[in-house]
Amino acid sequence: MAKIGIYGSSFDPITNVHLWTASTIAHRCKLNKVIFLPCSSNRTDKTMKTADEHRWNMIKLAIADNPKFTANDYELHQNAWEIYTYYTMEHFKKEYPEDELFFIMGADLLVDIANGEWKFAEELIANNKFIVMARDGIDMLKTISHSPLLRNHDDGTRFHLIDKGLAMEISSSYIREEFSRGGEPRYLLPESCYEYIKSHSLYQ
Repeated sequence: MAKIGIYGSSFDPITNVHLWTASTIAHRCKLNKVIFLPCSSNRTDKTMKTADEHRWNMIKLAIADNPKFTANDYELHQNAWEIYTYYTMEHFKKEYPEDELFFIMGADLLVDIANGEWKFAEELIANNKFIVMARDGIDMLKTISHSPLLRNHDDGTRFHLIDKGLAMEISSSYIREEFSRGGEPRYLLPESCYEYIKSHSLYQ
């Protein structure tokens, strides 16, 4: 049985911190595979700056040399009203029925779930396992203990909290802004992605 992490994000663009985070989580949590899952531009709660095609191509370029990394375009092909993390995890459980799956997320999303901001939150938490990355100023244990939904499903294996060493931040928005202002964010993202952005005049 393999251990697989599902790593969803806009990846607009993918950065070196995305890759470093995925690598660190794979090492610490003994994951056999990390699936990079770009979210669709159809989503109603996010606005992408770049076409799905370009984000997808950059992810493929960025992960090409790591055998533990793979990309999946499942959400890119879903209708807006079908894009919920619960549905996504159900899809992957059917795709990998023999394996142990984890949804990778930041502590800020854990807070959102605790506050009732996610659709199908009860089903999602009850039926899945999570790797949660620390975010500045968020007490993950307190977030779980103060939420009836989270604490009632906290069986000791539901939430794998990573609270040290993942605080490094290079935001995709910072990189986009640097490109738009004629800056030089070259070493904040993979060289192949940097060249792709330049050749396709993205984020201008």
